[in-house]
Amino acid sequence: MRRLTPKDAPAIAALGPEAAWVHASWGGPAGLAASGHGWAAFEKDRVLALACTYFRGTRYEDVASLTVPEHRRQRLALACVTALCQDITARGHTPSWTCSRDNRPSRLLAWTAGFRLEHEYVHYLTGQPARRAAGLAA
Repeated sequence: MRRLTPKDAPAIAALGPEAAWVHASWGGPAGLAASGHGWAAFEKDRVLALACTYFRGTRYEDVASLTVPEHRRQRLALACVTALCQDITARGHTPSWTCSRDNRPSRLLAWTAGFRLEHEYVHYLTGQPARRAAGLAA
């Protein structure tokens, strides 16, 4: 497990389109890899789990994480989240975690990493009903 560097962009891109949400706020895999705001667990050159700052404000940095399905429950995401939170704190910011109240895996990871519930929210949508992604999740 280590901090992401610009050379990791191809490994992030290799996670596929179902993982695009995790690097979207950085403008894509290259932006995330070069940001200095991400950590990943690797097997050779393959990303197994990743945690990054998803949104960065003046006081808070919201954390995002994912694990490839066949490597879940190995505490890889927890290690990445822990390292990222140490970085966030060192920058003088406060780590935050946002997820749907129905996202049990994400809530469990957040709790295990030391986050505590501030408040719950409900998603409101218009148009077509949202479909739950079957690919990568926390």
